[in-house]
Amino acid sequence: MTEKFLTLNGNKFYYDEIAEYSFRNSIPLNGYESKTLEFCRNWLTGVQEFPIQTSGSTGVPKTITLTRQQLEASARRTINLLKLQKGDTTLVCLNTEYIAGMMMLARGFLAEMDIIVVDPISNPLSLLAPDTKVDFASFVPMQLQTILVEAPEMTPILNQMKAILVGGAPVNPNLRREMMWVEAPIYHTYGMTETASHIALRLLNGAGAAEYYEALDTIKLGLDSRGCLTIQGDVTNNELLATNDIVELLTPTRFRWIGRVDNTINSGGVKVQIEKVEVAVAEAMIDAEKMPRYFIASQPDELLGEKIILVMESEPLAAAEEEELLLKMRKLLKRFEMPRGIYYITAFTETATGKIQRQRTMQKLGLVTH
Repeated sequence: MTEKFLTLNGNKFYYDEIAEYSFRNSIPLNGYESKTLEFCRNWLTGVQEFPIQTSGSTGVPKTITLTRQQLEASARRTINLLKLQKGDTTLVCLNTEYIAGMMMLARGFLAEMDIIVVDPISNPLSLLAPDTKVDFASFVPMQLQTILVEAPEMTPILNQMKAILVGGAPVNPNLRREMMWVEAPIYHTYGMTETASHIALRLLNGAGAAEYYEALDTIKLGLDSRGCLTIQGDVTNNELLATNDIVELLTPTRFRWIGRVDNTINSGGVKVQIEKVEVAVAEAMIDAEKMPRYFIASQPDELLGEKIILVMESEPLAAAEEEELLLKMRKLLKRFEMPRGIYYITAFTETATGKIQRQRTMQKLGLVTH
């Protein structure tokens, strides 16, 4: 029988030596590789509880503990839904110290797939040998955008996959447009660390592309008094989990995501949902050669109480370009939804998983944070 192994940054690690940590003297490891193999060792030796840190994109990072039962329940749903099977190759290019990367490893082990792990860089496909065939992968939007826009010659690698997951951040209209050229189905994920990764998916490309998420098998959805999504199932140990996500519940298993309950700005007595304004910004910049990252926030204002601002990761636009952007936005937004100022910064502050830390970025700009 062929010995099972995974590939980590070009080196083969056999499962038996991972379980025993017997490779340590023969292969030098950096910190990230050691952490990755530590999770693999714990999985292969039957560890039942896994401490996992939340990303910290919307607050202070915290460590929670998930059981093996929760991780396996989540992994099996994805394996069954996407028809992943023994001998398929899965690419793990998300940070394995967080739930998204961990679950890619768990799915690979449970389905007995061939596992290739690479560093979570902006174009992970550039780290693969040219003839590598991948059946399943998960990316953050920035990675997928980098591949499709800056390395379109690698699109055939995507086309041959059974399924592609994208998550961890919203998908902007520019990326959505580029995805339409990909032949493999691309699914936007909805979930969090507390639910052992995603509990719902929506198809982004092809004939069945949808604007709503469909919950995975046996996951129970509901709404709380705030209009926020509640989740219950084996991935939550059958406890009712209340999220901070405002949704429109279309059926018992389908929902449309509106935005976060804490992303509401009260400007001039009008409640404005940040996500709505961010979509309008994306649409206004859809023809830009390269869309910079950005986010909507607010600042205190004597007249309005709070004024809406746009923070962009770029060099300042020329006055004419800035006015053209604002003109396009005015056609998409109501008066009180319009940003009252644009701020520029060369680089956003990020979490370890690449999510924008809005408050820390604003602090770098000397802006007031709430």
